[in-house]
Amino acid sequence: MPSFNSILEAVGRTPMVRLNKVVGPDDAAVYVKCEYMNPTGSIKDRMAVHVLNEAEKKGQIRPGGTIVENTSGNTGQGVAMWAAVKGYRCVFTMPDKMSIEKVNMLKGFGAEVVITPTDVPGDSPQHYVETARRIARETPNSFYVNQYHNPDNIDAHEKTTGPEIWEDTGGRVDAVVAGAGTGGTVSGIGRFFKKKSPSVKIVGVDPIGSIHYHYYYTKTMPTPHVYKVEGVGEDILCQAMDYSVVDEFHQVNDKESFTMARRLVREEGLFCGGSSGSNVHVAVKIARQLGKGKTVVTVLPDSGTRYITKFLQDSWMKDYGFMGGDRDLGMVEDILKARGQARVITAGESDSVQGIIDLFKNHGVSQVPIVDDKGHPVGMVHEVDVLRGLNEGRVTPGSRAKEIASSVGGLIYPKARIEELFRIFETDQVGVVVDNNTIVGIISKVDVLEFMTRRA
Repeated sequence: MPSFNSILEAVGRTPMVRLNKVVGPDDAAVYVKCEYMNPTGSIKDRMAVHVLNEAEKKGQIRPGGTIVENTSGNTGQGVAMWAAVKGYRCVFTMPDKMSIEKVNMLKGFGAEVVITPTDVPGDSPQHYVETARRIARETPNSFYVNQYHNPDNIDAHEKTTGPEIWEDTGGRVDAVVAGAGTGGTVSGIGRFFKKKSPSVKIVGVDPIGSIHYHYYYTKTMPTPHVYKVEGVGEDILCQAMDYSVVDEFHQVNDKESFTMARRLVREEGLFCGGSSGSNVHVAVKIARQLGKGKTVVTVLPDSGTRYITKFLQDSWMKDYGFMGGDRDLGMVEDILKARGQARVITAGESDSVQGIIDLFKNHGVSQVPIVDDKGHPVGMVHEVDVLRGLNEGRVTPGSRAKEIASSVGGLIYPKARIEELFRIFETDQVGVVVDNNTIVGIISKVDVLEFMTRRA
């Protein structure tokens, strides 16, 4: 074993392990890079050390200074470790959904922690990112890490994580799967492989309630909502997310993430966190699609030590309807199957407003998705949009649909839990079910009521 001058030099070079129990015999081989074996227990050590080393070289961090950052916990620990070695003060902001273990670990390094509310808009002064910015502005001689928008976040993974995956596999890899939080991991890995071996598929993972999946396919911002899995997903656009190097995005729900994470602990002996479950759930899906003889790699971002009082407890899983009980209504695809595959009524961007009105009348619908020439959803026209547009004189019956379309709201994945639809309904939208960037169904409140009634 090599010896190091400080713990900072021990970051990276994590082991890669093949999965044996959670992957089917006819599927591609799935390997996981055990990033929870970094010094503070997460992949964020890579980014923290690289960003801070670069900032110190540039003179952005000076003696006696204070490092400020917004964190879900893992970045904070990497930053706090670096600061402890180098002798700097740290202040972190964290959303209140994060586990007490993460808060206490930061305090253990001697850091100060400011807790902020989770369920607030991304531009709210109470949001943990905005709070960190304010603290940085008000603190003399401070350095704001700014992981969400710092290009060095991407560089850290392009220079270390991507090359290590290439070396670990001897270049024999067909797909790499990584979750998107700030976006640094999937973007850095993606940039490396697009230069080294463009044929390798880069797959992003996003929890339902986050904005990445929706933005990737529509280039519009959805209304984010709270989800339980930690350390993945985001409610704001991040400059550390390079969508151009990602080939496809997949959504996962909390139950899929936690169930797979528990299996990894109990069946594979990998003591990892909930976002690891998110990544592996999608990696196994990709392995099934690729088939035997191919290789899929994903990362296990953090350790299960952060979640002893959360998803690793049966009682917590039951309390939130993720295990046992009668709160689990099933998946969105169950509703589609139960009612039969009805044809999805859509319109093209160049179709006329009069054509949209005819669709309302002939099919008894109150909204029509607008799709581009590839069938990808790009907008939505509601009855009220047409009424207002005609009344205000902004459009005529001959105007094109895209002139009156609003952004697509309520995108949801077939494997999402039915409960996820309730958040969409709260904003008076329908659920637009998208699979592989194609609309496969529209679900309204009435559809869910009928499904629940039949089950009862």
